[in-house]
Amino acid sequence: MCVTCGCSDDGEVKITNLETDKAEHNHTHTLPDGTVITHSHNHDTHIEASQVHAKIHNTTISLEQDILAKNNLLAAQNRGWFKGRNILALNLMSSPGAGKTTLLTRTINDLKQQLSISVIEGDQETANDAKKIKETGSKVIQINTGTGCHLDASMIDRGLQQLNPPLNSVVMIENVGNLVCPALFDLGEQAKVVILSVTEGEDKPIKYPHMFRASDVMIITKIDLLPYLDFDVQKCIEYAVQVNPQIQIFQVSAITGAGLDNWYKWVTGCIVNQ
Repeated sequence: MCVTCGCSDDGEVKITNLETDKAEHNHTHTLPDGTVITHSHNHDTHIEASQVHAKIHNTTISLEQDILAKNNLLAAQNRGWFKGRNILALNLMSSPGAGKTTLLTRTINDLKQQLSISVIEGDQETANDAKKIKETGSKVIQINTGTGCHLDASMIDRGLQQLNPPLNSVVMIENVGNLVCPALFDLGEQAKVVILSVTEGEDKPIKYPHMFRASDVMIITKIDLLPYLDFDVQKCIEYAVQVNPQIQIFQVSAITGAGLDNWYKWVTGCIVNQ
């Protein structure tokens, strides 16, 4: 169980390489001392569930800071891995249905002649979005978190081993749809990008302030729908800046292409400034 948010008690994490269609199944448990126990169907080492739960329920629950500290240590290792290979890693976060996958596929198709983009796709179940990414020709690994509501640094580490992105490239991490927990977990990315659709409320930045405070960029998507919606773009921007004065904001439509040039310039600028 993730002691920070309470998800993934006896959860199963599955990492699927769509190139080989081979899946690695891992049952993970976080013990009260912060130790993450993983037993995989691909490994010989197995820990009985009864033993794990005995340790979880019969000892004192560890502090949230300890859990995050262990994640942050792994994230620092991921960050060094990216830096050593000159790879730009971006963590894309949003609520479900905000348009992360649509924006991502459009970005890959528009920039594939300039950049090599690989993807780590996070969802609780299915490989539906990873299949859409694969259609662009991009390398993609699917991570299914089971009952987990976010990706963590350990999952990214295991995913990278299968993804094996090339040197001097970009890795886009599409996190599980959730405006709460993904903001808490450093994955080793260079920047966090929160995606907010105009089909949501303009007050999302002040309703979920930690997500927008933790993010370097906010992308307002589906702006082609604005004529049909009661969404105050300026008020949304004001709320976002109120929470995070340094946040960069782009307004885009992945359908019409409006505003995408500014988003692309930011991505390529991050590569230059690494």
